[in-house]
Amino acid sequence: MTKAELVEKAAKDAKISKVAAATALSSFMEGVTKALKKKDGKVTLVGFGTFSKVRRKARKGRNPQTGAPIKIKACNVVKFKPGKKLKDAI
Repeated sequence: MTKAELVEKAAKDAKISKVAAATALSSFMEGVTKALKKKDGKVTLVGFGTFSKVRRKARKGRNPQTGAPIKIKACNVVKFKPGKKLKDAI
């Protein structure tokens, strides 16, 4: 499902305009992003799941084309753990 499809579905389900649904979705995404930028960033949506920020250590990897070893820098990544309702629905 794309962002446009999600906006269309939200507008239809909530009986609001697509513009209002798009604004609400953008606000949600900005809120999650802002929360994850914090030091111990975490967003929990009960029943749906939890978004959390995890620090990946620097590691060695391999270039798949040449096989040459490369260094991969440490970075922050977003991790999602699905909630019980989401797990049961799938």
